Amino acid sequence: MTPAFEVLPRDLSPYRVGNTGIPYVHRFDSGRPGPHVLVNALTHGNEFCGMVAACHLLDNSVRPLKGTLTVSFANVAAYETFDPARPFDSRQLVHNLNRIWSAEWLDGPEDSPELRRARELRPAVAAADHVLDLHSTSQPVQPFWVYPKLGRNGAAALAIGRPAVHLVMPQGLGSGTPLIQHGRLADAQGSGVGLVAECGQHFLQASSDLAIEVALDFLAHFGLIDREPPSALRAPQQRFELLQTCLVTHADFRFTRPLVGFETFAKNALIATQGPDEIRSPCDGCTLLMPTREPIVGREAVYLSKAMDREAP
Repeated sequence: MTPAFEVLPRDLSPYRVGNTGIPYVHRFDSGRPGPHVLVNALTHGNEFCGMVAACHLLDNSVRPLKGTLTVSFANVAAYETFDPARPFDSRQLVHNLNRIWSAEWLDGPEDSPELRRARELRPAVAAADHVLDLHSTSQPVQPFWVYPKLGRNGAAALAIGRPAVHLVMPQGLGSGTPLIQHGRLADAQGSGVGLVAECGQHFLQASSDLAIEVALDFLAHFGLIDREPPSALRAPQQRFELLQTCLVTHADFRFTRPLVGFETFAKNALIATQGPDEIRSPCDGCTLLMPTREPIVGREAVYLSKAMDREAP
């Protein structure tokens, strides 16, 4: 079924020439001591909410009161292939740009548009103290944070307060290295915060509206702008721990029933089959996130998670 398009791509060519020597990367230094914060958009080419938020920051001349603000558009090459008749195909050209941020990939021999872009963006990501990576989902589910299980990440997400749902990764994704785990952001003894905000369905205006609010909240949290915290709007926080990332390993992959995300399964309940293999729930109350809408061998099928305490980072 073709989704409703409340948001469509806009021409990003006016943003191509930034001031960093890296196309589509813009940096603003306040001249005052403070953190360097990166707001990144379009890690996936059809996730328009980040594009809208990044354009908002640039079009409205949002500038840091202290420290440094960098705004980047990542996979513009994939974004520019968007076709409303096949709106999910422009997610990536070859590689998932959000799984290749390890030295193994970045320094390795393989080549693709995404690897070339990641290598190009690498200095901008490495320079940032804190990173917000704006994403969206193929299904219209409630927005949620995604971040490694480091106390500083949880504390920042809880303090910001929206989205109110958190997916916490104790051991990473298990399917590659995301941007928010590049370099020192993954250092257990470090201080850098790396958060993904999944802001809602790709093409809904509400997702773009939330992405703008989350970007401004993130900047305010680190003191780069003045902004009233959204405490009056704060919803109860709900946190899930990632148990397993299941990959599609067989062309004959089938979920046992239609899924969009946040469905729960009892322990040992059958979730999916792929050829002779089964995916079963590892625990009671297993909550599924990001079930694939189109199984492709080698790509992620679904995240299995369980509810955890609501407030402690």
